[in-house]
Amino acid sequence: MRLIEGLDALLSLDLVAHFGDTLASRSVVAVGVFDGVHLGHQRLLHQLLEMASGLRCTPTVITFENHPDQILRGEAPPLIVSVPHRLRLLRRAGVRRVVLLQFEPRLRELTAQQFAERVLRDALRARGLLLGYDSALGREREGTPQRFRELGAELGFEVRTGSPFEVDSRPVSSTEIRGAIARGDLDLAQRYLGRSPGALGMVVRGDGRGHGLGFPTANVDVQPAVLPPDGVYAVEAIVDANVHLAVANLGPRPTFASGRALEVHLLDFAGDLYGRELEVLFRQRLRDVRAFDGADELRAQIRRDVAAARDCLTA
Repeated sequence: MRLIEGLDALLSLDLVAHFGDTLASRSVVAVGVFDGVHLGHQRLLHQLLEMASGLRCTPTVITFENHPDQILRGEAPPLIVSVPHRLRLLRRAGVRRVVLLQFEPRLRELTAQQFAERVLRDALRARGLLLGYDSALGREREGTPQRFRELGAELGFEVRTGSPFEVDSRPVSSTEIRGAIARGDLDLAQRYLGRSPGALGMVVRGDGRGHGLGFPTANVDVQPAVLPPDGVYAVEAIVDANVHLAVANLGPRPTFASGRALEVHLLDFAGDLYGRELEVLFRQRLRDVRAFDGADELRAQIRRDVAAARDCLTA
């Protein structure tokens, strides 16, 4: 997946110089935050791939590093997944080119006509534009699907719109997913996301306490995202596309250390994870975080946690 970062890099893009007049130099474009890459987004991305295949173009997503509400309304909701995690999920969905923009005043002030001409036609050589059913792009949200159909007829690109995706007769929304994760309703979040909610981060060195207890843990420097409540969880840990059963402590470490952390013990794994990215999927909450009277009591509880996680994840 090719990543293009920043408005200046986008506007100076010359795809023909890189690829000639081939499908790699032409785009079918979807625009949005895609926070969480939930089931509604996944349907839209599937439509993007189908449209790109039919028009013989590269499936391309324009997304935003910061939530547009930060500029438009002065405040923004927390992200369901971090930006690097979102990029990883977009790549898994089959997107071949991503434009990552900072939503800034000069982008907000582009009219629909300017966006169509400078971004879609000139930079991305768009042959198609796929919009969400409620999309409105450009200054003062003038770029409705109907307005872009008019612009597409003038500039040579096709415009289609997606439809709302419902689960149990309710539209899937990022707002609902944020609330479900934050209150610990992992089942509802999973139904809307199409996967377990998770976190992504780099494994950093800790104090080695877990190794001393016989249960080495990966200390994950989690990138900003909505996380479930503190607790001990049965999780899946993804390393280099390999999925491992694991148990995780999210929150304080009251027995030996202060501060919050995400510590993950991978079951039946031996290897060095330092400096590697770890994706953690929260499958089930096992218990609260609590203090223990010394190492022996904590070690016994970890054994019970490992057994409970194994039972949960292999059921």
